[in-house]
Order: sequence, then structure tokens, then C-alpha cells
Amino acid sequence: MSIPVVTTIELQSLPKLTSGKVRDLYEIDDKTLLFVTTDRISAYDVIMANGVPQKGAILTQLTAHWFKVLKERIPDLKTHFISLTPPPSVSDQDKALIRGRSMQVRRLKVFPIEAIVRGYITGSAWNEYQKTGTVHGISVPAGLQQCSPFPKPLYTPSTKAELGDHDENISPEKAAEIVGEKYAARIEELALKVYTTAAEYAREHGIIIADTKFEFGLDEETDDIVLIDEVLTPDSSRFWPASEYEVGRDQDSFDKQFLRNWLTKEGSRPRTASRCLRRLPKLRAPGTRRLSSCLRARRWRKPLLSFKRSPICGSFCWVYGLLLLGRYFAKKRRSGERLSKGSTLRRNYRIRLKRYRAEGWEWVYYTQKQTRRAGCTI
Repeated sequence: MSIPVVTTIELQSLPKLTSGKVRDLYEIDDKTLLFVTTDRISAYDVIMANGVPQKGAILTQLTAHWFKVLKERIPDLKTHFISLTPPPSVSDQDKALIRGRSMQVRRLKVFPIEAIVRGYITGSAWNEYQKTGTVHGISVPAGLQQCSPFPKPLYTPSTKAELGDHDENISPEKAAEIVGEKYAARIEELALKVYTTAAEYAREHGIIIADTKFEFGLDEETDDIVLIDEVLTPDSSRFWPASEYEVGRDQDSFDKQFLRNWLTKEGSRPRTASRCLRRLPKLRAPGTRRLSSCLRARRWRKPLLSFKRSPICGSFCWVYGLLLLGRYFAKKRRSGERLSKGSTLRRNYRIRLKRYRAEGWEWVYYTQKQTRRAGCTI
């Protein structure tokens, strides 16, 4: 049983305004837009022809979660988020296509810069630092190692290029020339405040946000600067497990860095849409699991009890498992089905896996053969 990959969506109920690397934008009315997130994945500003199953739903749910967390911790923060519910004007057929992967947002004037905040030196920042000792032209302390934390988060904006073009790293002074001094200072202040708040929240639950990018819009009626687009997702941020963090090396991550690393290693940075993921089946499933792990970590609640450390819980699991096994045999005996030795438990045994859907958690069954074919590891 395979999970469908949604790389293109065409709604009949609403007019499409534009398509980005991952999202499609539809017009609801003069003041409201519908963001629809597909399963597309990009690297080096190029969209892969393959997609990642359920990626769109995961990114949408993560963004909504972060908007909620940030509003609670920064009460005066303005966001463009309205609702995860599609508008009434969307037909039932179209609702089925975008279930769990769409959100209504306010229509605002977008500032043509990306507000990148770096807490750790990695990626392009590390490459520049090795050559010049600077990051985005900004002087930083000497002697930093790969993935070292900066003394304080660094604001390093870039231009917001059109689809297919490359963003250009710029200095905060250049960003001020583009958006104006009045708004540039406020954007920098908000970006640093949002990053610091999110990093503290994530670190409390064992996750490091190494860097991220934000986008901001302007509410022309109130002259407020508003946080827009996706927020703190694996597409826009680097997430590292704090338990495995070690200075001086590249980190394991919960984002799409694995794809960039593979493209760089293979020397195949794509200039056009690539189907390279099919040549790399072992990385497709881990990539999906990393995204799924981020979604399950939305609440980041620590378990009340550990089965590994609590003998009571371990005993309970064994007893509960035996009860389920007895119930299984009793059901088969009542149905009159003959249980030949090994026939049911070996050849037809099915593994229960949990899969997220927008309408809630549900049990989905895979055979062992299907599980291996899907690239999962039990």
C-alpha cells in the first residue's frame, strides 16, 4: 500500500494567482488568500520532479502550530494566519484534494527580502567564514568551528528572488535600502525576537533550531509588520537533535539537508527539475520520517513513563500483548478458520503502523513485504 504523492493541485473553485516551489496561492477575495502546500521538494532553488509523501500536510500543520506558540509567547506579534478550514466557496471535490494541506491567510503587501536568522554557523555561512572570516559580510569572532553557536543570533537577510532564480545574500544596510529604514529596523527586531522565542521553546524539548528564514508583510491599513508565509518548518529551517549535537562536524538533522548533502556529494546540483530521488531509495523514507518526526513533535510532550526504565510498564506491556494475542486466537476459533502451524502468524502477519492524516490519527495496515517495499524499518 503506497501513500500518494501530490505534486500538482488544480482547484476549480478558486482562481490561482501563482505557484511557488512548494505552495500554490489561490484568491478567496480581495483580502484573503488560500495557501495550498504540495508534496514538492526543492534544493538549490530547483524543484525536484519527485515529491515526499504527506510533506504538504506536515508543513501546514507545523506552521499552524508555530503560529499558535508564537502568539502565546509574543502577544503583540501579528501574523497572517486565519484558519486551517477551507472557505465555503471551495467545492467538496476540491476540499478532498486540499484536506490538511491548506490554510486561509490575510492578503498583505510582501516585503521583497527574506529575514534569515542564524544561531549556529553552518551551511553557506560556514563556507563563507572559512574563506573570509565573515558571514554575509558581517565580522564574527575568529576561531569558530563548524556548527558552533554565535555569541548572539545573527540577522543575515537576503533578496527574495523570482521562481527559478537564486536568492542573493545581502547586508542589513542593503536590506534597509530595499524596504526603507523605517521598516528594516522593525523587521530585524521581529525576526530576532521570533527566532529567540522559538529556539528557547524547541531547546526545552530537545531540538536545536540552527537557523531559519522568515518573511514579513505590511498591513497598509494599520502600518503593522506581519509575520507571513511558512514558519519554522523543515523547508525553511535547520533542526538538529540536541542529544546528538557536537561541535566541529556536520549535524544529523530533521530537515531536507540530507537531500542537499546527497546532491553535493554526487556532484549533481540540478539546473532543471530532477528525478534524482528515485536513484536514492534509502534516502526517500528517512526524509519522510524526519518530516513526520517534526509533526509528531508539535507538542513535544515528554512521556510520563519510560518502558525501558519502568519494570511496571514493561510488565503491563507483556500482559496486554498476551491478552491481545488470546483475543486474536479466540476470534479465529469462533470464525471456524483452521490455524495451521505458522500459516497465520508467519506468512500473513501484518504490522501495525501509525500514519498521520488531516482528519486525525488512524491505524493503517501493511504487510511485511509492503513495509519493506515502502522503505520503512520496523
